[in-house]
Amino acid sequence: MTMQNLVTLTLTETQVAAVDAALTTLETELAGLIALSEMDKRRMRKMGVKSESFSRQALQVISQNPQMIPANVPVSDALADLRVLDQLRPLLTRLTRLCERGNDTDAALGNDIMTVALQAYGLLILTGRSEGLESLRRDLSERFSGGKRKSADGPEVQRAA
Repeated sequence: MTMQNLVTLTLTETQVAAVDAALTTLETELAGLIALSEMDKRRMRKMGVKSESFSRQALQVISQNPQMIPANVPVSDALADLRVLDQLRPLLTRLTRLCERGNDTDAALGNDIMTVALQAYGLLILTGRSEGLESLRRDLSERFSGGKRKSADGPEVQRAA
C-alpha cells in the first residue's frame, strides 16, 4: 500500500525565525533542567503513581507536624521540589505532544518524498536508456544493492543500503 502526500506544510522564514526564538526562550527559561547519565538514571529512585501518592501524603503529614522530623532532613527542599514538579509536568506534557506531532510530520514528509522518488526511479528504469540517463539510473540503483560490488580498484566491497 502506497501512502502518498500525507502532509502539506509550508513554513515561512518568519515562522522559522519565530519558532527558533521561542525555542531559545524555552531553553533560557528552563535552563535549570538537568541531563542525567544512564548510570544515574538506573541508580536513582523512581517515583511512580503509588510512590508519588505516598510521597505527597508523607510530606503533608511532615509539614503539619514539623516537630517529628530532625532539622537535618530537607523537608522544605522536598516541598519545593513537589511544587516545581506540579508546575513542570503540564509544560512537559505539551512539549511531548508537540514533539510527537513534529516526529510524525517528519516521518510523513519523508514518506511523501520517498514515494515520489521511488515513482521517479521506476520511470527512470523504464525510460532512462532512451533518454541517455543510464549512468544516472545505475548510480541511483546503488540504494537497492545489498550485495557485494566490485569497486573501481577491483576488490569487492560491501555497500550499505
